[in-house]
Amino acid sequence: MTKAEKTPLVPLEPPELKALWARWLAELGWQPTERQQRQLQQLYPLVMAGNRTQNLTRITDPIDFWEKHLWDSLRGLCLLGPWEVIQTQPWRGIDVGTGAGFPGIPAQIALPQASFTLLDSTQRKIAFVQGVLQQLSLAQARAVARRAEVWGQDPQERGSYDLALARALAAAEICAEYCLPLLRVGGRAILYRGHWTEAEAEVLERALSLLGGKLVHIEAFTTPHSHSVRHCLLLEKVAPTPALYPRPPGVPQRQPLGRGKP
Repeated sequence: MTKAEKTPLVPLEPPELKALWARWLAELGWQPTERQQRQLQQLYPLVMAGNRTQNLTRITDPIDFWEKHLWDSLRGLCLLGPWEVIQTQPWRGIDVGTGAGFPGIPAQIALPQASFTLLDSTQRKIAFVQGVLQQLSLAQARAVARRAEVWGQDPQERGSYDLALARALAAAEICAEYCLPLLRVGGRAILYRGHWTEAEAEVLERALSLLGGKLVHIEAFTTPHSHSVRHCLLLEKVAPTPALYPRPPGVPQRQPLGRGKP
């Protein structure tokens, strides 16, 4: 790695973001290459341009965007291990309910040897994400407009992923029903949460017992600028998921696992 690659570039305005981003990177323990930094820098103007015609995000302040979309997306990946190790892994990953591309696009930038599928049921959001992938030259990623319940029953996709991500999508037990059928045995899922309680953990663990998964780790932290509370949950698939799951579209949300009869 050259000296230029080790030096974080100046993010887009406001100017104070330069110092903030350098500090946030140090907290993550991740040093992006110049190419990775440029790709991250392009996300803000691309999302803001898309926001003019469709409802992609309510977060428009530059500092809030970098903290709550970029830093937060990358922070979840820290559960997978040291950066020098995870950046070399040729994982097949999926971001379930990607929306405007978070956390999937930052994850693809940070894990260049992986190949991510960015899944969302809304065609217009997927069209936007496809455009961003092209503009950032992220050829190893793809964007797909499909419901998670349908994708999880596709025989070519089911049980074929090493890593699943789900952020700001639904309750944890619902996210688990979307993610676990897609993972191979030994695969992992990261669920991004805000606050987290013991009662939620109990519901999730009951759901995981039906899905062939286990809750490996819960990590609590605060965001570096707004000091908001966050939790990331690391799940592991330890047994094949029964063919019943995921259930048909809409059923996981109407009848969440772990709260009553599946």
